[in-house]
Amino acid sequence: MRRDRSPRQRLDPGERQERILDAATAAFAATPYDDVALAPVAAAAGASEALVYRYFAGKAGLYAAVVQRSVDDLVAAHEEALAQLAPAVPARDRVRAATLAYLEHVARHPSGWLAPLARSEGEPEPAATIRRDARADYVARLRGLLQPGVGTRREYALWGFFGFLNAAALRWLAEGCPEDARWPLVDAALGALEGGLGDWAA
Repeated sequence: MRRDRSPRQRLDPGERQERILDAATAAFAATPYDDVALAPVAAAAGASEALVYRYFAGKAGLYAAVVQRSVDDLVAAHEEALAQLAPAVPARDRVRAATLAYLEHVARHPSGWLAPLARSEGEPEPAATIRRDARADYVARLRGLLQPGVGTRREYALWGFFGFLNAAALRWLAEGCPEDARWPLVDAALGALEGGLGDWAA
């Protein structure tokens, strides 16, 4: 009988996948994608490397699952922030609440948020697809916070807001996410959106 390996804990597939995702999230946060090996990730999760391949179709699939979980966390935070507002709250206040939730996500997951910006050659395609879909979803959610409307200027303003917010958040993150800069950042982002729209009712 082999005694060089500790016995693996029996878990149902869902729990096992969550443990692997937890270990992978920590690994990708601490180490560049190309330098992450699956064997240590599997060991940290109390699983085999073969099991990682079975659940996630290799490193690119595992990384995509980590990205998807992060996106899902952001969506949940976004929805929770909006659920705390009264139904008749003005559009600007709804966008402010969503923006604060976004910044909180950046502050809590800096490495994951920075990952696509840190890789000059881009991310593996499965993860890049998830991020593209997430950007489109974020713009759609932003659109839903405003008064109904159409127009080319409006669409550019919505997509531009997302770009402005990411660029400003990158600067904020480089400064260590100072709490006293959070509100000025939010006010700047809201001002950028208002300027792009021309009017909150646009």
